[in-house]
Amino acid sequence: MKENSTILCEQQQRVGIIRLNRPEALNALNAQLLTELMDALQAFDKNDHIGAMVISGSERAFAAGADIREMADASAIEMLERDSISQFDRIRSIRKPIIAAVSGWCLGGGNELAMSCDMIIAAENARFGQPEITIGIIPGAGGTQRLPRAVGKAIAMEMILNNRTLTAQEALQFGLVNKVVPTNEVLNEAVKLANEIANKPPLAIQLAKEAINLAYETPLHEGLHHERRSFYFLFASQDQKEGMRAFLEKRAPQWQGK
Repeated sequence: MKENSTILCEQQQRVGIIRLNRPEALNALNAQLLTELMDALQAFDKNDHIGAMVISGSERAFAAGADIREMADASAIEMLERDSISQFDRIRSIRKPIIAAVSGWCLGGGNELAMSCDMIIAAENARFGQPEITIGIIPGAGGTQRLPRAVGKAIAMEMILNNRTLTAQEALQFGLVNKVVPTNEVLNEAVKLANEIANKPPLAIQLAKEAINLAYETPLHEGLHHERRSFYFLFASQDQKEGMRAFLEKRAPQWQGK
């Protein structure tokens, strides 16, 4: 993978790790970072040796929001033409699971990025918020849509309309994150979870992720139809045959992703 100036990439076992790397700006999401991040996610998604991904920031900040310097003097037409927010749509095309490892500030576009991932492991020092209202705008990369689905309407209203931030424990209580761990363990915990998932049957993992995401976007009868079709489809895979034989033979399965 090519070198990037705003992110750092590495692989640990079957996990691709992407670290946001703009410490001078608390990992604020500028156009370059978003482009490089999405390119890296897509490269990992195409890599057969990668089964899951982790996005992390620094101990001080996962990402403190969008880069205001890029937007402060822009007109509505300029923002529309730049359309940097469309970069977030690229996450929806990633087939493999993505886990956010969040430490410190996770605000605005940073919180929207974390919510775009499939799971969130939070450090004890993590703080989640959507403070766009304080600079005269609203969330634009999914905050008004994903946050109510995660924490409920009332809490989302307070966060978006009145700049309430959630502690890590509050985020766990309201269902925004999966787990809270000591700050110095957040990346290790996220990578551990990602490796556990990456060592399960790849086709089933990808189809399960797709079906779960559809639960938020389609009526129940459509979601059930999609789930059933994917369930039957997996019986055409080598992994289904291997998994069931291994179960009957009381041995560990050897997944092929086919």
